[in-house]
Amino acid sequence: MLIDAHAHLDDEAFDADRGSVMQKIEEAGIMVINAGSDIETSEFSVELSQKHDFIYACIGIHPHEAAKAGGNYIETLRQMAECEKVVAIGEIGLDYHYDFCDRNAQKKVFLEQLELAKELDLPVVVHDREAHQDTLEILKKSGIKKGLMHCYSASLEMAEEFMKLGFYFSFGGTITFKNARRPKETASNLPLDRILLETDCPYLSPEPYRGKRNDPTKIKIIASALAGLRGLPVEDIKQATASNARSLFKLPQANNC
Repeated sequence: MLIDAHAHLDDEAFDADRGSVMQKIEEAGIMVINAGSDIETSEFSVELSQKHDFIYACIGIHPHEAAKAGGNYIETLRQMAECEKVVAIGEIGLDYHYDFCDRNAQKKVFLEQLELAKELDLPVVVHDREAHQDTLEILKKSGIKKGLMHCYSASLEMAEEFMKLGFYFSFGGTITFKNARRPKETASNLPLDRILLETDCPYLSPEPYRGKRNDPTKIKIIASALAGLRGLPVEDIKQATASNARSLFKLPQANNC
């Protein structure tokens, strides 16, 4: 089985045909971890996980939304996490590329959610864009011991520091792009037992679909690209990355919500 470790099936890009997309995912035998970015999309992720056996949810406040989190958001997330199909706190972290939100607010909300993840004994799914050093320092300060660096874009050397904290790394459509030197280098050289696959759909469609809407069925293309980079059979990549995802997220076998 292939596991898409990071998707946004709640996105409005799927509003017109979400039902048919879900059917395609199920028919393809793909499991999906759907990531929230605020309270509304986190709730949507939980709802999707309750409707579909092959969907699991992670819940959290994206750094772009940190200033709008509200005073009671941690308690709201805590209540959502009572659903057994919630497998992580995420997508959380820092984004210094767009700076849509004050950096101090981003750091505060990031750290608060890390503390919640520790309390609930859940892994975290981290968004880190052009904030590598601050992300590393906050993770060290938090004491978090398990998580995923989603759509990893930093160096191999920095990855070694994140690995010391118990982190995995997911790669998506960027490893199919001709000019994506760093993601390809990192995906080629990290230990295979630390790598997951993701689509980040509806974004970052792999070649030859770049610029079009992405969806979890395209995880097969990403698996093939990783197999090519590492000189391994694609079945080995599928098995290893799925095993890594199951280990990190401790995926339950049934929906008991």
